[in-house]
Amino acid sequence: MSASAESVDTDSGGGEVTRELTDGFHLVIDALKLNGIETIYGVPGIPITDLGRLAQAEGMRVISFRHEQNAGNAAAIAGYLTQKPGICLTVSAPGFLNGLTALANATTNCFPMILISGSSEREIVDLQQGDYEEMDQLAIAKPLCKAAYRVLHANDIGIGVARAIRAACSGRPGGVYLDLPAQLLAQTLDAEAGWMSLVEVVDPAPRQIPAPDAIARAVEVLSSSERPLIILGKGAAYAQADEDIRMLVERSGFPYLPMSMAKGLLPDTHAQSAGPARSLVLRDSDTVLMIGARLNWLLSHGKGRGWGDAPKRFVQIDIEPREMDSNVEIAAPIVGDIGSCVSMLYDAMGDGWSGPSREWIDAVNARKLANLARMAPRLQNNNVPMDFHGALGALRTVVREHPDAILVNEGANTLDFARSIIDMYQPRKRLDVGTWGVMGIGMGFAVAAAIETGKPVLAVEGDSAFGFSGMEIETICRYDLPVCVVVFNNNGIYRGTDVNPTGGPDAATTVFVKDSRYDRMMEAFGGVGVYATTPDELSRATKAAMDSGRPTLINAVIDEKAGTESGRIGNLNPQSVVSRP
Repeated sequence: MSASAESVDTDSGGGEVTRELTDGFHLVIDALKLNGIETIYGVPGIPITDLGRLAQAEGMRVISFRHEQNAGNAAAIAGYLTQKPGICLTVSAPGFLNGLTALANATTNCFPMILISGSSEREIVDLQQGDYEEMDQLAIAKPLCKAAYRVLHANDIGIGVARAIRAACSGRPGGVYLDLPAQLLAQTLDAEAGWMSLVEVVDPAPRQIPAPDAIARAVEVLSSSERPLIILGKGAAYAQADEDIRMLVERSGFPYLPMSMAKGLLPDTHAQSAGPARSLVLRDSDTVLMIGARLNWLLSHGKGRGWGDAPKRFVQIDIEPREMDSNVEIAAPIVGDIGSCVSMLYDAMGDGWSGPSREWIDAVNARKLANLARMAPRLQNNNVPMDFHGALGALRTVVREHPDAILVNEGANTLDFARSIIDMYQPRKRLDVGTWGVMGIGMGFAVAAAIETGKPVLAVEGDSAFGFSGMEIETICRYDLPVCVVVFNNNGIYRGTDVNPTGGPDAATTVFVKDSRYDRMMEAFGGVGVYATTPDELSRATKAAMDSGRPTLINAVIDEKAGTESGRIGNLNPQSVVSRP
């Protein structure tokens, strides 16, 4: 336990007694360390500057960012990778608001995260007396996260941290806000009493065993299917039940389709992978087993466009019962933690499981081979300037040669093409924009991935997406992290070819400065900058960066005409049909 000071008291006999004291700063640190949390991501400032300094002095790793949203994204993905809540520490009001986007995104994506912010004192906030950065942060945070708590007394810090940890990790994970008023941090109390007030959380994410009749119902539905399909979501990857999931998939014999952050749970080159036949299996399957995946917009809500006309039956595994029937009828809901559900479903299938029909497997394999053959020449082109296929084809080979590296990916076209082009071979190696599709996660995710795993990181960024968090390349250089950032530079959002319809001097709304040299930004901070104009140059530079472990940014020049509007989700972008005279 850490102590902050000593106090001299007088005993009953008139002698002096030295009493060791602690304070709120040290109790927050002790509570986190007691629960196995060793890293804090944040931005220092009033009133939490000393909290960061003291945490570092107590042996915690404190990673300081240039913007709170990026620190929050780092904390969120740290939670996803470790199953422990990532900690983001911010100042009050504006800093808190900057971190709030990351907190809401963590909740939407089911990443365990705790946003800890300093705040103004309650008596001033409640009377709206105009304190420095005064804001009722707890009230603002509540609608946007899984739980929100405020601690007013130092001897409640242990309970407050414990509640935040359990809320972030249990059931469906998510974001939690913990409000610490400035005066709380300076409160003192007897060190022994402070230590006794701390709580070590026991089993923060207890198993939730599914009902046996739910398993039996699911087996009955699956056994009667002719054209079954498994969809793996990032919840399946988060569960870290990798071997159980592999055994279930292989026993079933079903084709499987991984959502983007579930890629690598089984290698994308696995015989049952249906990724290259995505359209066929979604359209023609008659029964779909969902494991840690949601029928949200990423799967067209399980109906309509892309799902075909034939009726489908769904079996869904999820820890949240309210997820069932959210878009379509679920014929066999299985509620519980993924590891337990998958293990029990595997056992119930038994060794004599017959699997899908030969006709279905042959149809899926034929479509896979045809699509792969059609795509191969596009991935091997050496066009100058590069198109997305040629550039991603080069990176695809680098990832194959570095299967344990972490791939971070965001953008419009850069994200959409990479999802289908770059194969993954190990679980939790692909990190991207997730459920909200929010841009700006890139550098925060890259920093945390390097910190939490010690593995090299390849961040493949659209030039627009990179702009949201690009200043964090200084953070990457400051901590000398093994991160290679590849910016796909096509001079704008979607494309660099739009023009101002008025003919005026202002650039079009989607166009950036032509031929920007992002590589020189990295050089300015002491990293390696590379300017690449061909797939061969991109391949060589990326391999060198991944092998060296040095902070590197590669400015990959992409044909400004190569992109499409909104990537592959242009249907979500309404188009004006009215022209004015």
